[in-house]
Amino acid sequence: MRMILIAGGWSSERAVSLAGARKIEIALNALGHEVRRLDPASEFADLVPAAAAADFAFINLHGSPGEDGLIQAMLEEAGCPYQGAGPKASFLALNKAAAKAIYALHGLRSPGWRLFCGLPDEDKACGLGWPVFVKPNTGGSSLGMSLVREPAALAPALDKVFTLGQEALVEACIQGVELTCAVLDETSLPVIMIRPKAGAAFFDYDNKYADDGAEELCPAPIDPALALEVQRMALCAHRALGITGYSRSDFMADATGPYILETNTLPGMTATSLLPKAAAAVGLSFEDLVSELVRMGLEAQAARARQTIQARLAGPGAA
Repeated sequence: MRMILIAGGWSSERAVSLAGARKIEIALNALGHEVRRLDPASEFADLVPAAAAADFAFINLHGSPGEDGLIQAMLEEAGCPYQGAGPKASFLALNKAAAKAIYALHGLRSPGWRLFCGLPDEDKACGLGWPVFVKPNTGGSSLGMSLVREPAALAPALDKVFTLGQEALVEACIQGVELTCAVLDETSLPVIMIRPKAGAAFFDYDNKYADDGAEELCPAPIDPALALEVQRMALCAHRALGITGYSRSDFMADATGPYILETNTLPGMTATSLLPKAAAAVGLSFEDLVSELVRMGLEAQAARARQTIQARLAGPGAA
């Protein structure tokens, strides 16, 4: 097939996007596809014409655009299939505060949180206690994130996020084990345990992408009952947000059980990323994973086409 591989963009996660795209392009070529790279940062005007001429678009963007649903909406207008979540699900999942509201609606436990659009009148975190995490509400890769242990450090941490042009999510810190679980085609993959390298306060950017970063254990060496609950919650979040194809949800677990933190609709695809590691644990090579994502994307496009036809047949007066 004629493919466009959409990567780069203008978010703070541009470098991660490009690193993953290199590996994806090799896999797509090995699978026999004709690949054209397209970077929205420099070729945004070319996106719709290129999509209209392509058989498939493989999206490997992080942050906005890409995970906010904009690119997906444009591809749908061009009639081009793509992998992963649609515009609505992408938008809801990227916005951490919105996702947490959806989690609560579906009975999924998440750490206490508050959304800040400016500095508070007083140095307090609205009753969340200390420490707290301060993070960009729509960011990823732990960029701009701070662990705040005392009231005096809250304002600088908020300013760090506001400097990125974002609102800040302040979240209660759960002391426990960090876990992540991917969903692929409505099936939860094995849970991964993340152990940040010595001296790291949390699973930050360096831990995620450096060769000597965090230790990632798959399957996670945890109680089977805890693993099953994390898998259940990951699939529930996937469905609650309306995600199709694949996703990856992050968790913290303490003695009382797991808390869901966030859900990623375009999980990382670099050599050190978590989704390929979980897929490998069930026998899927990187090429197999890419092939499966393309297959699901084509199926999703066929489903959208059927829905469009049904809506037209029903007419404007249909409920």
